[in-house]
Amino acid sequence: MIILAATPIGNLGDASKRLIDALSSSTVIAAEDTRVTVHLMRALGIENRPRLIPLHEHNESEKAAELIELARETDVLVLSDAGMPAISDPGFTLVSAAAAAGVTVTALPGPSAVLTALALSGLPTDRFCFEGFLPRKGGDRRRSLTALMREPRTMVFFESPNRLADSLSDVASVLGAARRVVVVRELTKMFEEVKRGTASELAEWAVGGVKGEICIVIEGAAAPTTDLPAGVDQVLLLVADGSRLKEASAEVAEATGLSKRELYEGALARR
Repeated sequence: MIILAATPIGNLGDASKRLIDALSSSTVIAAEDTRVTVHLMRALGIENRPRLIPLHEHNESEKAAELIELARETDVLVLSDAGMPAISDPGFTLVSAAAAAGVTVTALPGPSAVLTALALSGLPTDRFCFEGFLPRKGGDRRRSLTALMREPRTMVFFESPNRLADSLSDVASVLGAARRVVVVRELTKMFEEVKRGTASELAEWAVGGVKGEICIVIEGAAAPTTDLPAGVDQVLLLVADGSRLKEASAEVAEATGLSKRELYEGALARR
């Protein structure tokens, strides 16, 4: 079978007994970065020397068939660098192909940056969604946030420290300056930090520079947006990023439930 195994996201002490047992006995390990896996095994005092197969975003499609055939004969342990494979890490393509091929897939649960950040945030946890990384480019990022304007669930994102300030500024612009946001960095590590505030407050805080691995947790929308002036603001923001007025009006109408015609005419009057 194929075994997805969660690895520590920062603190080595979070390695489960099941993970240690699997690393000690596995003959085949597919790893996002084999060097990270070797380091983990050494740190845990494991002397096993399994066959290590690289499995990353650039080769997963071509490696899936090979790993599936191996899994018909022996257990294949699948690891990402940190956390659970297939969650914003390699693994999804392999699991999908294994399911189609009738190969059993199981998991050794463990640390998860998504769930840990959500639990620490203090925002509602009864319903949430994970959105991975926000787009790198500002225009694309604002479009993605616009599509989430009416999302009622708490949202969890990963983000690079180099883009954090820009992303939080866009959150304030698109989702509202008063939207509650939590930035969680360096989870389970010595300098773990949970920073809570409004989108505008955290955007200002992040301008000074923030280091480490980062999760952003954002409060869901309280209710669908019905304010036409705010919708027009979003249309003009998209137009400033290069969208045509008609397309921007349609996009904001879809995200907010406002009238496309009224958005178009309102934006036209303010240009």
